[in-house]
Amino acid sequence: MLDEGTAYGLALASHDKELTEVGAGAPMGELLRRYWHPVGLAADAGATPKPVRVLGEDLILFRDGQGRPGLVHPRCAHRGASLHYGRVEAEGIRCCYHGWMFSVDGRCLDQPCEPEGGKLRGNVRQPWYPLEERYGLVFAYLGPPDRKPLLPRIDVLEQLAPGESLEADDSSIGGGGPPVIPCNWLQHWENVVDSLHVPILHGVFSGHQFVPAMAQMPEVQWDATERGVRATSYRDLDDGRRLHRVTEAAMPTLRVVPSPRLASFGPVESIGWVLPIDDGHFRIYVAGRVRQPGDLGRMRSKMNGKFWWELSEAEHRDFPGDYEAQVSQGRITAHSAEHLRTSDRGVALLRRFLREQLAALARGEDPSGVVRGPGAEATQRFANCGNFLAA
Repeated sequence: MLDEGTAYGLALASHDKELTEVGAGAPMGELLRRYWHPVGLAADAGATPKPVRVLGEDLILFRDGQGRPGLVHPRCAHRGASLHYGRVEAEGIRCCYHGWMFSVDGRCLDQPCEPEGGKLRGNVRQPWYPLEERYGLVFAYLGPPDRKPLLPRIDVLEQLAPGESLEADDSSIGGGGPPVIPCNWLQHWENVVDSLHVPILHGVFSGHQFVPAMAQMPEVQWDATERGVRATSYRDLDDGRRLHRVTEAAMPTLRVVPSPRLASFGPVESIGWVLPIDDGHFRIYVAGRVRQPGDLGRMRSKMNGKFWWELSEAEHRDFPGDYEAQVSQGRITAHSAEHLRTSDRGVALLRRFLREQLAALARGEDPSGVVRGPGAEATQRFANCGNFLAA
């Protein structure tokens, strides 16, 4: 009898370049450049120049002596020495090679090797990007200057209850692994609305990574919204209650996920931004409401009673989490080899939504959620994300 379905002659699979690649000029790279993205914690912008990589671009983050954050191209406009070795001063950052100094908006302020500090210094501009600070994070806009939107405010981070404060974290909480995760950003972002992996991966397969109720297979409804995809799930519990949870993937890369430990109900506790570092790496910045310092870090899951970095190689194999499931797909997953089914409806909706945004951009329109103009306001509002209902 002829063997069928073997791997012999298997066609080379490919990834979806349109949705995954984030460099300048790539469709998704240009779409993401129409939004603000976190590039560091507020403390990362300091007197020591800090290299950062965002959407495939290498940049230098610093804060001048007047407290203003700056984000500049690393190659000095003079002779190309890296500003990573520069010195931060009151007015800006000074190159180590010949001392040219640049302000946070790239203006050349001094050329000490030239007569009178450089009579033509005003003709030179170090490439730079605008920054804004909010929620303990530094946000950058890497897109066309004439299309710069307002940096949105987020209602659940603006409305603090008595005893609450804001905390920011850059360790990729929710990513299941180290701060920098070595795979494409979309492999994580679409996981936000992949609701049915939760009972399998986080429930029965690797033990209860959250709480036993989350191991129950839910009923899920996925809906495309004006800003992304929302997943609404219901679980009928043994005690007669019905658990209702809402997760959402919202533009540009927001992950809105209520605590899977059912610690509280109502507005979501924290918001995450999935930052594409380049095509093969991402990290997650999180801002949230906390009662005690370190509460965000205490949201981390454990496998086999250990944090991810405490697990042996054998334990990583025996107790996989999101990191193992997503990184093992490859640097960029081979989309042409996938076989999506009804349980993947959230993923399919999110990919369709992204293609609609790419099409809008190609028509010269603004993508979803972009707000600009005098007197305009930009606020993202998120409904209650979890509660118990009567059976």
